[in-house]
Amino acid sequence: MQEDKKNITDCKQQDVDAAKNENTTSGKLTLEQELEAIEGSTWQSKVLVVIIFLCRLVIAVTFIFSGFVKAIDPIGTQYKIEDYLTAVHLQGLIPNWVILSTSVILAGIEFCIGILFLFAIRRRLMSKIALFFMIIMTAITIWLAAANPVKDCGCFGDAIQLTNEQTLLKNIILLACTIIVARWPLKMIRFISKSNQWIVINYTIFFIFITSIYCLYFLPEFDFRPYHVGADIRKGMTIPPDAKQPKFETTFILEKNGQRKEFTLDNYPNSTWKFIDSKTVQTEKGFEPEIHDFSIQDKKTGEDITQKVIGRKGYTFLLIAPHLEQADDSNFGDIDQIYEYAEDNKIPFLCLTASNEEGMKHWQDITGAEYPFYITDETTLKTIVRSNPGLILLKNGVIIGKWSHNDLPTEEELSTPLNKAKIGQIQKDNIPRKILVIILWFVLPLVLLTIADRLWAWSRWIKEKENSNKIYQLLKQKRNEKENCSR
Repeated sequence: MQEDKKNITDCKQQDVDAAKNENTTSGKLTLEQELEAIEGSTWQSKVLVVIIFLCRLVIAVTFIFSGFVKAIDPIGTQYKIEDYLTAVHLQGLIPNWVILSTSVILAGIEFCIGILFLFAIRRRLMSKIALFFMIIMTAITIWLAAANPVKDCGCFGDAIQLTNEQTLLKNIILLACTIIVARWPLKMIRFISKSNQWIVINYTIFFIFITSIYCLYFLPEFDFRPYHVGADIRKGMTIPPDAKQPKFETTFILEKNGQRKEFTLDNYPNSTWKFIDSKTVQTEKGFEPEIHDFSIQDKKTGEDITQKVIGRKGYTFLLIAPHLEQADDSNFGDIDQIYEYAEDNKIPFLCLTASNEEGMKHWQDITGAEYPFYITDETTLKTIVRSNPGLILLKNGVIIGKWSHNDLPTEEELSTPLNKAKIGQIQKDNIPRKILVIILWFVLPLVLLTIADRLWAWSRWIKEKENSNKIYQLLKQKRNEKENCSR
């Protein structure tokens, strides 16, 4: 009897080992089997698994955040790509729609890589893609840190701005993490069964591209720029009296007896030296206000009317159009309607643009615009609102409303004076509500799917354990025989 039990035990162990070997060979270990393998491994292997998990988490969180902030501001990402093209002298060679499409696709790829890493989906493939991605990005940031052609890399949109040196350090850390994960991709423990991974993949792709399209049609859901709703432009431009001042150093180039030398104010020579040239460089930055590049200039007189506009008591409409030649004219009738409403209610209506006279005339010809045009820096206009054209409403210098040209105030909303109308009150940017919507529409479904998948996988694993346990089956059979005999 003892020999039979030993044979049965040996057979059971051989079956289990064979099953494990088969699953390992095919790369189809379940979560429970992976955990069993870890528990039975050496402490060195356990430490390696922990390191890989931390690297995987760093990669996932970084890519998810980076992809999401780009996805909610596709036009901002387009502007950043244009900065890079300008730095390599390729500006104007690629159509705007191609650059915009690239910005949407790039954001989607980053976000999807992060989610698939988080769930350990397609582990071998994703680790190779992430490694290739980080090699390219690290090479670019080495160039940025060395040449400084673009001040901010745009890795995290306007949410977090890093210097080129900080970006390089970040990418070196990410590159190290991707190298480790790419070396041992199968040591990443799956959070969801292979049979259900397609749900996560398709839902992630659907969510991120719908988010980009929505924010492209309207405006970014989260506005990290200094011209967000509720921003006081005057306050943002204020420099405190005790603020740190920038420091400059002037170098003088002088000549004597055919020999040229450079001097500073500290060692400036006598009058026997002839002045040739001078150059002044900033040696230390001073305090820079959050809004430092906002100005409005009258195109006819050259007068700066910035303080008149932001210092005015009451309401002011500002139509923002960086380039009128490229502005969308499909809703010009709504713009004209708002202008007529402003005229009737004695509310200033100004169009701020960086276009020249030709561009302004082109816009007037196709839209019949009668409102006045003023000049503002192109980059500033692109920062104010991600729409060309877009509309903002000021009250006492505070931005109380922003609209895309696809979502302008309707005739019904303009049926009453602004002080009584809904659009005349500051738009509340309910960030907690927006975060809750994201949780309900994206995070919660994936969490519920993961829980359901784990419960199903666990029950299946228990069932397989019971079926593979021959001793359990034998004892159960004998117990049934005894019960039958006793009857």
